Amino acid sequence: MADTITLSKPVADFHVHVRDGDMMKLVVPTIKLGGVSVAYIMPNLVPPLTSVPDVLGYKSRLEAVDQSITYVMTLYLSPSITPDIIHDAAKAGITGVKCYPAGVTTNSEHGVASYVPYYPTFAAMEEEDMVLNLHGECPSAGHIHLLNAEEEFLPTLKDIHARFPKLRIVLEHCTSAAAIQAVKDCGPTVAATITAHHLFLTIDNWAGNSFNYCKPVAKFPADKQALLDAATSGDPKFFFGSDSAPHPIVNKEKGKGAAAGVFTQTHAAAYVAEAFDQLGKLDRIEAFLCDFGRQFYKTREKKAEWSVVLKKEQNVVPPLLGKGASAVVPFKAGEKLNWKVEIVGL
Repeated sequence: MADTITLSKPVADFHVHVRDGDMMKLVVPTIKLGGVSVAYIMPNLVPPLTSVPDVLGYKSRLEAVDQSITYVMTLYLSPSITPDIIHDAAKAGITGVKCYPAGVTTNSEHGVASYVPYYPTFAAMEEEDMVLNLHGECPSAGHIHLLNAEEEFLPTLKDIHARFPKLRIVLEHCTSAAAIQAVKDCGPTVAATITAHHLFLTIDNWAGNSFNYCKPVAKFPADKQALLDAATSGDPKFFFGSDSAPHPIVNKEKGKGAAAGVFTQTHAAAYVAEAFDQLGKLDRIEAFLCDFGRQFYKTREKKAEWSVVLKKEQNVVPPLLGKGASAVVPFKAGEKLNWKVEIVGL
């Protein structure tokens, strides 16, 4: 395989967190640095994006920072997301609705306790051909804990799919062999995103290291191998969603209550190239990074006036993005990568 890969189109990242305010201004410029021109934007701000005007206002703020990126927007599933709101959202060009089980991850306090009340909303989404994005975990309680919360959620995925077979559903940031198999077992309207960091991490990498801690947590070596196998398989059900999640360093360094999230945006495509190269599967990287997600989402996008080249060239991930207590620590900070992203045409 050549040491230079010129992608036919920039990367499409179908799971992006860029926050708001000063953090947004810091992070949005890094989308392009990672090779990405299409960013599927998560709605779990404070407060969450639960109305069409909220989403459109946020999109305008993102475009004020970098208007060359195609921002694909989502609503936050909550009681206010009625079928009428879904119809209005579809007319406004909003693509999806993100479902967070209550309390399982960052800014999910307003999330879902039961899915039954949302069946009319899901029916409207099916009618409008919108996408339901599922954070696939059950809250910890009784026999449910960090390591089995995703697997315990999978019957819910299958139940929603059975009730709404034409509804496009994405199981976000899969972390387990069980999740990969569940997506395979479902019909063609169900797909999944896989992050860059989960191609590297297992439980040993985040237990004791809060900078590798995210939700869902990375699990066992066999689970990581299942993710690698799926990402490099050429199966269009599996495509890239970085779940890049910036947090100020002070919130990651807490001895108790460290924020969940791994920040990968600056080197997104390079991390994936590193993982694919280790398996000798670089011939599959463009489909995973660029093609399958666009196909599933039927993406309409701005024409990128720049292109992406992946080069096999050693470089060191910087220790920080930004300065002071609000700085963000990137994934593999201070470590050498064998691949880098080069943006051509700017």
